[in-house]
Amino acid sequence: MSLNELLFAPFADFGFMRRALAGCLALSLGATPVGVFLLLRRMSLMGDAMSHAILPGAALGYLAFGLSLGAMTIGGILAGLVVVFAAGLVTRASVLKEDASLAAFYLLSLAAGVMIVSLRGRNLDLLHVLFGSVLALDDQSLLLIASITSLTLFGLALLFRPLVLECFDPSFLRAVSRLSPVAHYGFLLLVVFNLVSGFHALGTLMAVGIMILPSAAARLWTRTLPAMLLFASLSALASSIAGLLFSFHADVPAGPAIVLMCGLVYFGSLLAAPGGLLAGRLPIRKHLES
Repeated sequence: MSLNELLFAPFADFGFMRRALAGCLALSLGATPVGVFLLLRRMSLMGDAMSHAILPGAALGYLAFGLSLGAMTIGGILAGLVVVFAAGLVTRASVLKEDASLAAFYLLSLAAGVMIVSLRGRNLDLLHVLFGSVLALDDQSLLLIASITSLTLFGLALLFRPLVLECFDPSFLRAVSRLSPVAHYGFLLLVVFNLVSGFHALGTLMAVGIMILPSAAARLWTRTLPAMLLFASLSALASSIAGLLFSFHADVPAGPAIVLMCGLVYFGSLLAAPGGLLAGRLPIRKHLES
């Protein structure tokens, strides 16, 4: 097999591969930067919990209208927002911390969503909801993902300074500005939107993978936030291309293949990066020491 047949022909010859690549590009530009801020705010597991929280709403949309893009999108967004604000309310009104509240809602949401889809659908429909179908993206799905990416980039640009302050010194932001609640809830809104966007391509179980794994790898290589955002997005895009090609040639599901490639980049970074495992075991030489 020539290099052209291995790397370029799948995208040149098949429209579904080009649409999948376009969807992954949009997710890399929108969802992955959101994942960087989730990582810096120590909310990675919260992102995973919220990815499952959108399932009941998407399942209700599916139950009412079938595999309707609009119904499942609106249902997923509403369900995600309900869980976020419900968990916040429980945290403020009880002794439970936010992580415990989200864990409870996440488990209930996942169980309810699977049950709702199973009431009407087949196993194939349940797999579609849980693991996505990036190779089956149509023009409407691509337009939705691209729109959410555009909204995300605009929102991150608008909230960039308060988000950075909240990542590194939230008490200082609360002391000097009234934008702390705006940044917090605006960011959570962007998280929900991008999880719904990723849901259409990678499913509820895989959507958070393209957000967190490239961000974790970038954190090991970079020291500044702009470099971290750039590295994470490029890493997500490269992993997506590798995953799509592996899925095409090996005839395996594309969504899990993409997330596995993100995982390979993460584990490689964990071993080789300056902030990884091996770097801490290497002898540290003084500056200019031979």
